[in-house]
Formats: sequence, C-alpha cells, structure tokens
Amino acid sequence: MAIASQAEIADPGLRRALGLWDLILYGLIVIQPTAPMPVYGVMSTRSNGHAVTTVMLAMIAMMFTAVSYGRMAWVYPSAGSAFTYVGREIHPALGYVTGWSMVMDYVLNPLICTILCSKFALNFFPSVPYFVWVLAFVAMFTFMNLQGIQTSARINSVLAAGMGVVIVLFLVAATKCISSGSHEGLSFFTRPFYDPRTFSMRAIMGGTSLAVLTYIGFDGISTLSEEAKNPRRNILLATVLVCLLTGLLASVEVYAAQLVWPASQSFPDVDTAFVFVAGKAGGAWLFAVINIALLVATFGSALGAQLGAARLLYGMGRSNALPKSFFGAIEPRRRIPRNNVLSVGLFALIGAMLISFERGVELLNFGALLAFMGVNAAALLRFYVRQAHRRWFNLLSPALGFLICFALWLSLSWRAKALGVVWMGLGIAYGAYSTRGFRRELVNLDIPGDEPGDASVGAT
Repeated sequence: MAIASQAEIADPGLRRALGLWDLILYGLIVIQPTAPMPVYGVMSTRSNGHAVTTVMLAMIAMMFTAVSYGRMAWVYPSAGSAFTYVGREIHPALGYVTGWSMVMDYVLNPLICTILCSKFALNFFPSVPYFVWVLAFVAMFTFMNLQGIQTSARINSVLAAGMGVVIVLFLVAATKCISSGSHEGLSFFTRPFYDPRTFSMRAIMGGTSLAVLTYIGFDGISTLSEEAKNPRRNILLATVLVCLLTGLLASVEVYAAQLVWPASQSFPDVDTAFVFVAGKAGGAWLFAVINIALLVATFGSALGAQLGAARLLYGMGRSNALPKSFFGAIEPRRRIPRNNVLSVGLFALIGAMLISFERGVELLNFGALLAFMGVNAAALLRFYVRQAHRRWFNLLSPALGFLICFALWLSLSWRAKALGVVWMGLGIAYGAYSTRGFRRELVNLDIPGDEPGDASVGAT
C-alpha cells in the first residue's frame, strides 16, 4: 500500500479537470468563430453562390467523422490521433500513410496563412508588391518562432472572444443593410441555399471540398482524453457538438454575407472576399475592423502552425522517419528545432509565390480528408466488423463518414489531387525505404510536447 502510494505521488499523471463544456470551448477556440470568413470567397465562387449549402454539407460529413474520432478516442484515450487509430486497427503501413497526409496539413497551414496575411495587408497598402508582404510575414513568423515565443491558451481565449465581437458587429450591420434594400420576395432569402439558375451538384461538391477547412481542428479535442472527466462519454459528445456549433455559426455568417453580396456580383479579390462584404454592409469602418481582425487571427494561427509543423518534423526526425541529423536536431541555447522552423518558413515562402490560396486550401484538405477516411475505416473495423453483436449504427455512421469524405476528396480539382499524389508518393517511397518495405516497425509520428518545466518549445 505504501509503495503504491509513493509511486502514485512520484508519477501522478495528468489531472482530469476538463468537463464537457471545457472541451467544447477548447474546440471552438481552436477552430475560431471566424473560420468560414477566410475561405468564403473561394467557397462561394466554386459553388456558384451556394456557400451556405456547402458549409452545411461539410458539417454533416464532419459530424459523422467526429463520431468516429470520439469513439476511437474511447478505445485509445492516450494516443488520440488518426495515424494511431489507422495503424493499430488496419495496418501499420496505412497508419504511416495517414501520418504522412497529416504532415501535409501541418506544413501547408503556415503557407496558406502567409498568403492570407499578405492579401489582408494588401487591402490596406495596395502599392506594396505582394511578394514583399510574403517575404515580410514569413520573416516575422520565422524570427518570432526562432526566439521560442509562445502563444498561451489565455491569449487564444481573448482572441476568440474578440472574434465573437467582430461577428456580432458584422451580423448587426448585415441585418441593417439587408432590411434597408429592396428584395424580390421569398426567393431572395432562399437563393443562398438553392438558386435554380446556377445550381450544379458538381459545383456544390467542389465548394464543399473547400468548406471542410471551416472545421479543421475539431479532431484536436481527442488529444485531451487524459485530462477530461469521463472521457469515454465527453470526448465523443464534445467533438460532435463542436462540429455542430461551428457549422451553425458558420452558416449564419455565410448566409448573411450572401444576402449582402449576391452571387451574381464578382469580388474585387476572391481570397479576401468577406472583407469586401463587410465593407458593403457597414462601410469603411467595418471593412477595416474585419480586415484587421482576420489579419491578427491569421497571424496568430501562422505562428502556431509554423511551430506545430516544426515540432512534428522534429518528432519524425527524432524517431528516424526523416533524417535525424537535420530534422531531429535541437538548437542548444534556445532549445528549439531551428532547422525545422527555417525549413517550414522556406516552404511557406516558396509556396506562397507559386500557388494560390484556393490551391493551398485544396491541398490541405487533400491530406485532411485522407486522414478522416482512415479514421472512419478504423471505426468501422473496430466497432462493426470485429464485433460479435453487430449494430446498424456501428456500420452506418462510419460508412457514411467514409463515403462522404471520399466523395469530397474526389471533388477536389485534378491539379490538387495530382500534387497531393506526388506528395503522398514521396512519403510512401521514403517510408518503404526506411523500413525495408514496411517490414520493420514503423516510427511513431506523435507530436512531441514540452518537457516538464521547459518553456523554450512553446505550444500554441
């Protein structure tokens, strides 16, 4: 008894302090209340003005996937990641492929944030060339991360609250703008959902494949399994509810935007379209407020995304998934993965010059949808195929999640799929080489956290 007590004191583990609403709040903060605003323009254009429909369809797909994530977190409460679920339930080689698709997400996130920050800055200073802004923002992100600067959860909460105020200001201005104009009757209010003149299922699916970006981040809730009260219940509920609440809020924002700015009118800049919608709704002051708010939010996201990608590459290098001498190295003075921070910054700099924001979103979603398909397949095997008593829900939910994600993946542009296949091919080839045809044990792609008492490698 005494020995057991001493062991528990020496290694107490994480405190289970997070209730259901704590988990929901965390998920909403990670996704951000303004999530549909940056992708609104490309989403609306691709769907022929049916942005609300695409957001709601994406919500349905993500809720099925959220159920699979929550149930797999019930089985693996301490692992909590797509490649773990796929690797253990299906095959280690497929787990590696899933992990490599997640690497794609991590390294592309700073790239699309760089593009957005540069575009938002151009709205204020159009005389400064785009490439100058790209260079400036990449330099700032990289310099700050090389200093080991952290973004605390409290700052993220304040930013999320500020974004909530911005949303309220926009909705109030949009309501006044809509009520003061002349309308064509009921069809004016239903057109954002369905416009018979421009409706195309192919366009809807293409827009939905972009709308998935609105929900990226909900899976992070599963990483809190060891700190959650009643994790087998609350992780599942929180993941589903975060998708639902995000989808409802995003639908309201996008619906108001479509009423203010009809689909028949083109945007001055499709990548920052929501800012121009806000300007039409409330005037120059709201244009400036929304532009600044999204610039600040994207800047913070870029800082965290670059460091997150650097830490993932460090984890891969440390476990020999990538050359350890370069990617597994830590700068001794500041104790940060300096080589990886610089590599991610260079990738963002080159990528922001070569691809558009829309293409970057598609590539990011290419990897995310592959990971989501893997999680749904793992849940199908775990809870239906391998169970003695098979229930229809255990078949229907993951199967629908897989099929919808697969349909959205197919709806990505052929250019995005071609580039994504090249990326996946490189990863699979290296994985096969490093494990001698996947005959040896595959590496662990978990993202390394900070060591106790180490504040030099910050978490976002």
